[in-house]
Amino acid sequence: MSSAAISSFIPRGRGGISATPADITPNNLLTLQRTFPTFASKPPELTLSFKTLCSSSSHSPPPPSPPRNNPSKALISVLRAIPDWSDRIKERGMRKNRSLYTPEKWVEHRSSLRHVRHLLSSASSRVILSLVPPVIAFTLVAVFVAGYNSAVELHFLPGFLPILRASSLPYQLTAPALALLLVFRTEASYSRYEVGRKAWTKVVSGTNDFAGQIIAASVDGSRDDAVLKNALLKYVMAFPIALKCHVINGSDIGQDLRHVLEEDDLAVVLNSRNRPRCLIGFISQSLRLLSLEETKRNLLQSKMSCFHEGIDVCEELIGIPIPLSYTRLTSRFLVLWHLTLPIILWDDCHWIVVPATFISAASLFCIEEVGVLIEEPFPMLALDELCDLVCRNIQEAVANDKAIQAHLVAKKKILPHCEHSTNGWPNS
Repeated sequence: MSSAAISSFIPRGRGGISATPADITPNNLLTLQRTFPTFASKPPELTLSFKTLCSSSSHSPPPPSPPRNNPSKALISVLRAIPDWSDRIKERGMRKNRSLYTPEKWVEHRSSLRHVRHLLSSASSRVILSLVPPVIAFTLVAVFVAGYNSAVELHFLPGFLPILRASSLPYQLTAPALALLLVFRTEASYSRYEVGRKAWTKVVSGTNDFAGQIIAASVDGSRDDAVLKNALLKYVMAFPIALKCHVINGSDIGQDLRHVLEEDDLAVVLNSRNRPRCLIGFISQSLRLLSLEETKRNLLQSKMSCFHEGIDVCEELIGIPIPLSYTRLTSRFLVLWHLTLPIILWDDCHWIVVPATFISAASLFCIEEVGVLIEEPFPMLALDELCDLVCRNIQEAVANDKAIQAHLVAKKKILPHCEHSTNGWPNS
């Protein structure tokens, strides 16, 4: 190291150095420390100045370059615009509240004008709107095949290019297999729908029966037992609501249970991972604390089996779909079928392959879409109205029990004052 370079590092005053930032590098610093051992014992201002200067030296990383537009990402976002739109419509329809049928709705359901009504409402059907991406895609494929074959036939393209045509025999052989595959797929989904419907029927009937047994149970006349009995009925009313929120994605259990449970009870339920089983714990502990006969308590405990069974069936349906290989096979079969359909139909239909492909894709994919939708049965059921019906039934049973009890007590007070004759008719 030259003397000029060394002399450039000699301090010229406390807290300052005469070297420029470009002269100070880690190698120069090591050489300087070997030459002047006392250099490291300088005040901390020198070390701080060195760090500050190094931070602005040429060894600092370059500033990040501004993000560049990726053409592939832009193309993907454009191609995904229609599928994302149809998926949003589908999911919004899945969260739509279903309603229980009334006699008036049944009259409308079997009306002879239902076909016209269903046809006019096609534009608002979430099933049809969710099929827009595949139907458009396969219709465009048919347009491309028809346009290409027409261009070759009219000699707009080189003559060595072949016309895309094939025999219809493979389609005649595979059409029954596709029909059976769609039928079995839809039937398997409908069987899951039936299992979910029956499970909720047992839950609703079991809840009403359990609440009726509690209302009819005789407890001590103490105030604590009366408060505990009312709280137990609220836990029973809250169970179907918690189970509904447990099986339907996007449900707000806090809002649904706010008008049923007390704030402290609601906080415990919201902090648990499995809210329906937490409410079963509330019900079980309330039965233990309530002053009941042992036989009555055991009977009520046995009736809680419908709650556990309902949770198990619902969790099984949510966690275990139809075998995925079956769903993938149906989807692949349909895609390959409609990709080659314009080639098969060209000799017989020519440009009619475009509407034929559109109708075929819309029909067959609609059947497959219905099977996929009802595979998850709970959004298809009117669970919100069923839960409201359970709450109304329990509240009405409590009110009727009080009214009937007061009526019978008043009647009991009147009966001893009535004198009856020997033949059973009251004396005038």
